[in-house]
Amino acid sequence: MRKERLIVPTLAIIAVVWMAVQLLSSVLFERSLRQALEDLEARGEWRVNRTESRQGWLSSQGRLILSPLLSRPWRLELTYDARHGILSTDVEGTVLPRLDTVLQQAVGEVTAPSVPRWQGRYHTLSGHSELRLALAPFVIQQNGRELAVRGGRLRLEGVFGDWRLRALFDQLTLIDGMAQMELGSTVLESRYTYTEGAYHFAQRDHLHIEMLTLSYPSYDIQLSPLDLNSHMVLDESELRIKGDLEVGDVMVPSEAPDMPLLHGRIEMELSRLNADAVRHMIRRLRQEAAWGDASLPMAEGLLARLEPDLRKMLSDSPRLDVMTVAIESPLLGIRLDADGALFFDARQLDELSVVNLDQKKEQAKWLERIDGDFTWHEAPTVAALWLGLPLGTRELEFDVVRGVWRVNGRPMPELWP
Repeated sequence: MRKERLIVPTLAIIAVVWMAVQLLSSVLFERSLRQALEDLEARGEWRVNRTESRQGWLSSQGRLILSPLLSRPWRLELTYDARHGILSTDVEGTVLPRLDTVLQQAVGEVTAPSVPRWQGRYHTLSGHSELRLALAPFVIQQNGRELAVRGGRLRLEGVFGDWRLRALFDQLTLIDGMAQMELGSTVLESRYTYTEGAYHFAQRDHLHIEMLTLSYPSYDIQLSPLDLNSHMVLDESELRIKGDLEVGDVMVPSEAPDMPLLHGRIEMELSRLNADAVRHMIRRLRQEAAWGDASLPMAEGLLARLEPDLRKMLSDSPRLDVMTVAIESPLLGIRLDADGALFFDARQLDELSVVNLDQKKEQAKWLERIDGDFTWHEAPTVAALWLGLPLGTRELEFDVVRGVWRVNGRPMPELWP
């Protein structure tokens, strides 16, 4: 009898605990979603709006709109429907690309068998999230032009401060009249780590294109493969961007079916961009975006208002290091093996104008701030001939002084009109 009297309190306790855990799961999911959206905005590249949000114990629904911060040529409308469990939350929804009126008229019609759907899961205890998207084939047509994407898959996973992305596109074909460009299997892998508010962050990206083909009526060009690696870091003092481009065999089958035109690798790094100025400019951009409206997201005179921050970014005398240029042309019998660096003179930056940079006079003032040197190792004889140097010259030293190039101590000859 005593056991029977314990059944009702026990069931009541279990029900209360279950409801509390369900509520906790809902609250943690909402907090994680809000934090993820704030982290996304903190990068200064995206505008995020939550137009709908309904939070419940058992389920939550909502709608998000993502658009580029600096303009609104397009936007993504995402819906989500979350079903909260004790240990995890399962989420699914749709992704609908939208173009603004002007771009829609320019691009033309988009055909797809259905609206892309995505699925995901949020783990309550660890805070780990994962999202998956399968992209069905679609076609964009406009005035005889056609862009066809065979399909793709995307996976995003991570926790606060550490996110990983992997995107795969099966094949992309662009046709413009008699010309055609085709990308083979393409993979993008990215990892983004950051502190709260993106005060410090690091991002690594790797883009791999299995094959790129350009077809024209008179000739074809084939490239296989193409790899691009980039590493961007914002720390306490500077923003650094490092890139590595590796180009496989570039073939011209109509001219030389068995001999590559070229292949090679380029590695360079841009550094000493003032970190505080970068952070301040990101905040300014977000503020400017908040002042905009649907038709004019950025008010007039934006560049003039950003000019002090842009100049401040250059206050530490940025430098461009070219660690490796190794390009070989078996077809032409030429090899380029070079390295060097360029430096920017940051004295009296108030004399420079970003707003007037489209004017030749202003461009000349900026070029005068550039100094540096490059070395072409084991240069071929034909290169010395082009530059008016003795034919036995095997090493070419290029110097840049106040924007003026010299080679082996001589003024650089004019190579083309």
